[in-house]
Amino acid sequence: MCRFNPKWYEEFGSWLEYSVSKDACFCLHCYLFDMEVGGSGSTQEAFVGVGFKNWHKKDRIKVHVGDHKSAHNRCYQACQDLMKQKQHIDVALSNISDQQKIDYRLRLKTSLDCVRFLLRNGKSFRGNDESTSSNQQGLFLELLKFYSKPNKEMSDVVLENAPDNNTLTSPKIQKDLAQACADLTVKAIVSDLGDDYFSLLVDEARDVAIKEQMAVVLQYVNKKGSIVERFIGIIHVSDTTAQSLKAAIDALFSKLGLSLSKCRGQGYDGASNMRGEFKGLKSLILEDNKSAFYIHCFAHQLQLALVKVAKHHKKIEDFFDMLQKIATVVGGSCKRKEILQMNQYAVIAERIASGEIPTRKGLNQERTLKRPGDTRWGSHFGTITSVISLFSPIISLMNFIEDEPKNETARCDAGSILYAMEDFEFAFLLHLMKLILGISYELSQALQRKDQDLLNAIALVKVVKCRLQEVRDNGFDELLQETNIFANKYDIDIPNMNDVYCPKGRSRRRLESVTFFHYFKVELFNTVIDTQIQELNDRFDNVNTKLLECLSCLNPHDSFANFNKEKLIEFARFYPLEFDELADIHFLSSSLSNFIVDVRLDSDFGNLQTISDLALKMVEKGKDIVYPLVYLLIKLALVLPVATASVERVFSAMTIVKDKLRNRMSDDWFNSCMVTYIERDIFDTIDDEDIMQYFQGMKNRRMLL
Repeated sequence: MCRFNPKWYEEFGSWLEYSVSKDACFCLHCYLFDMEVGGSGSTQEAFVGVGFKNWHKKDRIKVHVGDHKSAHNRCYQACQDLMKQKQHIDVALSNISDQQKIDYRLRLKTSLDCVRFLLRNGKSFRGNDESTSSNQQGLFLELLKFYSKPNKEMSDVVLENAPDNNTLTSPKIQKDLAQACADLTVKAIVSDLGDDYFSLLVDEARDVAIKEQMAVVLQYVNKKGSIVERFIGIIHVSDTTAQSLKAAIDALFSKLGLSLSKCRGQGYDGASNMRGEFKGLKSLILEDNKSAFYIHCFAHQLQLALVKVAKHHKKIEDFFDMLQKIATVVGGSCKRKEILQMNQYAVIAERIASGEIPTRKGLNQERTLKRPGDTRWGSHFGTITSVISLFSPIISLMNFIEDEPKNETARCDAGSILYAMEDFEFAFLLHLMKLILGISYELSQALQRKDQDLLNAIALVKVVKCRLQEVRDNGFDELLQETNIFANKYDIDIPNMNDVYCPKGRSRRRLESVTFFHYFKVELFNTVIDTQIQELNDRFDNVNTKLLECLSCLNPHDSFANFNKEKLIEFARFYPLEFDELADIHFLSSSLSNFIVDVRLDSDFGNLQTISDLALKMVEKGKDIVYPLVYLLIKLALVLPVATASVERVFSAMTIVKDKLRNRMSDDWFNSCMVTYIERDIFDTIDDEDIMQYFQGMKNRRMLL
């Protein structure tokens, strides 16, 4: 019978192996290194894969060996190299002296310190000319020279004193260090979140390179019971359709080890690709997770309410158009800005000399004229307050422009502005909108706080409605008196309120006999405030759902006066994955009964005002452990988003990190810079040693720490 011949070991023993179980021969060298050298052919496959069994064809073994360039001989050489211990990487690295390792660590630490500083302050790294002959090599190299110069130990191992192949200053090294910093920062955020519930806040904007960027922020309750919002990444999306945004979010969550199954809230603006009922991002996430309740950004709704009033009342629309025109004319040239500044200085000096305004450090600072914008929260209020403060300097500037003979268009614009500003109606609308927007501005600022909870936000909206109604009922006389004082101060003619009102440019015979008092109070004052209240009701009443009615029972104000166990159990049923109908709901009922008795007897819980305060106090007193299901209810209430202000702050930071000179940043590089700049408090807690070890593990380095 044909079979394996043991004598073949004498001829091919250096590589030939026989398997008794498979009754086949194999080549040890090719088995180990065939994939690396790229061997091919039927003979090669036989000695590596299924095994060689053609015992009567010994010549095939010699064919497998081949000439000196064959795959077998290349595998043989690789095997010989493996057996040479002196060529091993670990042996080569072990031959590095301890002093070289110390120098490498110090060199890496110095580069990391420079990277940390630039990332934390949102600064650029590279220079236009980084050659050794350049006197401005970019911030990274210049900072490295400045930082190491006073320290001889550092200066001896960096830059020109470092090995040419291991200076740790190349752009790739800079980006690797920045990525290590960003990855560990996000990892710390994910670790703080743990396996807990969160809300997803998303918005998109266009950067200076005309690329659509999507910012992702998570809102959750940390271990101390505080509401925190953390930025975890900015993603370049090819388009802003809901499907593209959802795919980008899925990819980011997969990378970070997060799951949308833990999402319990969504917060976006009112764009159709975000909140669309059928194809919006909200709907796509709800298909995967029915408990990810959507809340329209409160701050965005408030701004829409203000814009709606400005767009649907003719007089208010004309008023804001005039404010826009004033800002455009004033900002039309550097000369006009300087004249406005000098006029402002003259007015302040005159008022100080007359004792009208006090002097103290920080008072009487220079003011600029803000431009109103429909998408900038609080910008209308800022414009109005600026015009009131700079009223006299603006009048003086318009008189100057009107006397200039060269620019006819500017003269006409200045004339129309003077005509409007010296009218009593403009002064009245100026103070009316300052009053209304001032009330709303307080709400806007409160909604942008990171620790704001949904229930408190709804309460603040009710406060604004009540204040507006109170002003409507009792505030006209005070407003009129304030306007009269302003008009007297700037020599504006005050009409007799009992005279018949006649709009400028219209015949009195064609108008109904309406007095100035009726016009200012009914057609302006009452109508504008009523429109504002109606807009707030229309935009915020849809938030008052059954979910929020149940949520109000957790309010600790006035010793839990609104506590209702049945509604809280109903609130728990909104989250069937967290509260099992048979087991958890029954236990929750008993736990709520014990909880309300406990906290009402404890004086520390007597002065709490919001659900946020309640969560903090429960963690402080350890009652989150005693009543875990009750605390879970509170956390689910707190993660419901209020506003997307944190996402808007990301886009404000984007203009700092990625400016016109850095408009070609790669997406990964941009994300690393954004994460470390925005989450500076987390970044500061990351240890240098952890960053250096992470940097070493990213790829093979020439040296070991």
